[in-house]
Amino acid sequence: MTKLYFIRHGKTKWNNMGIYQGANQDSPLLESSYNDIRRLANYLMNIRFVHLYSSPIHRAVVTSTELISNLHQKIPMTLDSRLKEFDFGKIEGMKFDDVKRQYPNEYDGLHRHAEKYSNKKVGGETFQDVIKRMSSIIYQIVKQHINVNDNVLIVSHGAALNAAINFLLGKSLCELRSHESLLHGSTTILETLNQGKSFKLIKKNITSYLDQL
Repeated sequence: MTKLYFIRHGKTKWNNMGIYQGANQDSPLLESSYNDIRRLANYLMNIRFVHLYSSPIHRAVVTSTELISNLHQKIPMTLDSRLKEFDFGKIEGMKFDDVKRQYPNEYDGLHRHAEKYSNKKVGGETFQDVIKRMSSIIYQIVKQHINVNDNVLIVSHGAALNAAINFLLGKSLCELRSHESLLHGSTTILETLNQGKSFKLIKKNITSYLDQL
């Protein structure tokens, strides 16, 4: 059995301002996010992890290194570009409200109707592109960690994780945006008993530890 612990990176300055970051833009973590990572580590403290895989984007790398440091475990870390955030093309660096006004159809596709999303006007990736690359690294991870009770951390981004997790659970594009968004610093746990042929959701979007003092 392999358990995958999917972690969304800590909240950043641009997240706080409602600005699209995507695969090609970045901003620093908020100071409060470092406290959130410590709370996350405390929540995961009694679990032994065999590896951590992270997006190479700085906000994810900082989240990953801080998490390992606070877990006090010697956890190998691998950066893989397939775990990067959705490439939103020309809307990266734009505020949500501006995108909603200038690209209403694209905004609706990204946030509500993934099956209708087109990247023709804005460039970047489609949902299918993101699902293809994210699932390829996840299947690879599962094949590399097939021992009983292997626990693996995967640190990535909101849109990419949402697409990948729902795909692994057999959800269609029509269903993709009907589920709650993953919050910053959240944990979603999936397990597979058959080396990635199917996945079972253990718990999604866990954030209870973030409210703890």
